[in-house]
Amino acid sequence: MFMHNKRLMYTVRVSEPDPMLASLFLEQFGGPDGELAAATRYFTQALAEDDAGRKDMLLDIATEELSHLEVIGSLIVMLGKGVKGKLAEGLGEGELLAEMTKGGESHTLSLLYGGGAALTNSAGVPWTAAYVDTRGEPTCDLRSNIAAESRAKIIYERLINVTRDPSIKDALGFLMTREIAHQKSFEKALYAIEPNFPPGKLPGQPEFVNTYFNMSQGDGDMEGSWNTGPLWEKVDDREQQAAVDGGDGLATVTVSHTEKATLDRAALRTASRTDIDPPTGAELGAGPGSGIKGA
Repeated sequence: MFMHNKRLMYTVRVSEPDPMLASLFLEQFGGPDGELAAATRYFTQALAEDDAGRKDMLLDIATEELSHLEVIGSLIVMLGKGVKGKLAEGLGEGELLAEMTKGGESHTLSLLYGGGAALTNSAGVPWTAAYVDTRGEPTCDLRSNIAAESRAKIIYERLINVTRDPSIKDALGFLMTREIAHQKSFEKALYAIEPNFPPGKLPGQPEFVNTYFNMSQGDGDMEGSWNTGPLWEKVDDREQQAAVDGGDGLATVTVSHTEKATLDRAALRTASRTDIDPPTGAELGAGPGSGIKGA
């Protein structure tokens, strides 16, 4: 059961309308790292969670993210107030056009959504449930949550850098700070599960779990704790990087005699001839500079 309190979680004060800035803020309203994505991600995880402690935490944070959605949505609406009135009453057409098209996607936000908080990202792409990456495995989901909060924090940092309004900076700073707090909660919850790595029940194959394949070689090769040391067996030899299972490295499938006969007929019918050099449209229409001899 949800109950709404008409007071925002954090006070929103906007010095002056700015539809372009409002369009940028949509990233945290209907974007992949925004508050709606976070709220739905944690809510769906909470529904499936069997651990009482994690369930309570996820419901708390999911509900708080809805409060954050209300804060960022209120900022967007306040920033769009000026153009909303002008659009509704048809006043100052020249000035209105300049205000709507001065950059970003502000014209979309203003014209299509009337200065409201649209469930899109800053480029106008509609919100999608594909942003919710719940997998139903706590150690996997908690790691994803930590990463999601990290990404959201970075977006808030960038939004803080694009506004000069101190009150807006203050509200964004609060939202950014709560992302840090949530990261801490999720990390504590992750490490409260023992063991928590690797995610899931099955261990990795021992012959590969500590192997580092140096697949990209040349200038810029580096060594560090991520690929060398007592944990790692580093493989540089190209021959040892192929068919690491000890097989021949080829793809095969067992088919019935009937299926093989059908496949052979299809291969014969579509085989490429190597004894001809048919003219092509590119050759027939080639002009100077095409690189084709005789053109």
